Amino acid sequence: MVVVSEWWRVRGNGRLLGSKFVGKNSRKNGSWSFYSLHDKHKKHGKLPVLSSLVANTAGEAVMSSEQKVYDVVLKQAALVKDQKRSEIVVDVKPDMVIPGTMYLLKEAYDRCGEVCAEYAKTFYLGTLLMTPERRRAIWAIYVWCRRTDELVDGHNASHITPTALDRWELRLEDLFAARPYDMLDAALSDTVSRFPVDIQPFKDMIEGMRMDLKKSRYENFDELYLYCYYVAGTVGLMSVPVMGIAPESKATTESVYNAALALGIANQLTNILRDVGEDARRGRIYLPQDELADAGLSDEDIFNGKVTDKWRNFMKIQIKRARMFFKQAEQGVTELSQASRWPVWASLLLYRQILDEIEANDYNNFTKRAYVSKAKKLLSLPMAYGKSFLSPSSHTQSSLLRV
Repeated sequence: MVVVSEWWRVRGNGRLLGSKFVGKNSRKNGSWSFYSLHDKHKKHGKLPVLSSLVANTAGEAVMSSEQKVYDVVLKQAALVKDQKRSEIVVDVKPDMVIPGTMYLLKEAYDRCGEVCAEYAKTFYLGTLLMTPERRRAIWAIYVWCRRTDELVDGHNASHITPTALDRWELRLEDLFAARPYDMLDAALSDTVSRFPVDIQPFKDMIEGMRMDLKKSRYENFDELYLYCYYVAGTVGLMSVPVMGIAPESKATTESVYNAALALGIANQLTNILRDVGEDARRGRIYLPQDELADAGLSDEDIFNGKVTDKWRNFMKIQIKRARMFFKQAEQGVTELSQASRWPVWASLLLYRQILDEIEANDYNNFTKRAYVSKAKKLLSLPMAYGKSFLSPSSHTQSSLLRV
C-alpha cells in the first residue's frame, strides 16, 4: 500500500534486504491506535462484553487481554510523566560524539526516511509537518516495525523459527542499551535515547510475530484483541512519546495512551475483515470462533467462501465493532501535538472507508478486495488536514477513559 494507512499497517508489501526493501504481496497488520481499555462494552446486539476480568473454565477470575495491555499503558505513561523528554530538543555538541559518527547517524535517519517515503507516501508527507527531531524518530520506529514484521512475513519467512525471534529480541535489548548492530538500528537507538520510549511495546510486537508462527485460530475476541494489540496497538505506544501530547490538552497521559490503542485495534480489525478470503487461502482465520458458531457458521463456510445471509449478519456485527473502535479513536487524536495530527487523522478517515467498501461489495470479502479509490483518498486528505487544526478539547480523564 502507498497511502497513510501503510504506516499504521506496518506489516506491508516490502521486504528488507540489508537496507533495501523489495516489493512482495502483503499480509495484515494495523497499528497506531486509540482505545479506552477501561471501557466496559456492554452487550449491544451480539457484541461481546469486554471486561477487565473474565472467568476460566473453573469459574476463577483471570486477567483479560485488555487489562494486560492496560498495565503496559500505565508503565509507558509513567515513563513519559517522569522524564518529559519528548518535548526536549537535544543539542548535540561536536565534542560529545566520536568524530564521524554524526554523519553516519544522519545517513541512517535519511535512509529510514527514504523507506517511509517509498512505502508510506502520504504518511511521510504528514511527518514533514513535524519538528525534524520528531519526524526522524518516527521514521526510525517505522523501519524497525517493518523489519520485525518481515521476519515472519518476508522472503525468508518459511525459515524463521522461534529461536530467530529470540535473537531479534536480544538484538532489540542491545539496541536499547546503545549497542546497535547496523545503521538502521543506530537510528532507533538514538531515538530511544532522546524520547521516553519504553522497550515493552517493541518486545510485545515480537511476541505478536511468535503468535503468528504457532496460531491460526482465535477462540474469542479476547484472544483476538491481544493479537491486535501485539501487531498493531504497540505502534501507538511507541509513537505517542515521539508525536507528543498538546501542551494545552487537559487529558491525562494515561487517557491519551488508552486512546492511542483504539486506532490500531480498529485498523487491524479492518484488515482482518478485508482479507478474510486471502487469509483463508493460507489456512488462517482471524475471526472469533465462538462468534462464528453463534452465527451458525464454521471454518468450512469460510473456506467455501459463499456469501449467505448468515455471513452478512455476522459481518454487520464485526463491522459495527470496528467502527466502535474508530469512534473511540476520534476522541484522542486532537490531544496530540498539533503538528502530529494530520497523518493520524488521515489514517483514521481513509482506513474507516474500507469498511464502507466491504458493505458496498455486499460483504463479499472472499473473492473481492475492498479498497478506497484514489478519488476518495484525495477527498479525505484535505478533511484530515482541516481536522488537524482542531484544538484539544477540555476533555478530562473521565471523558476519554470511561471507567
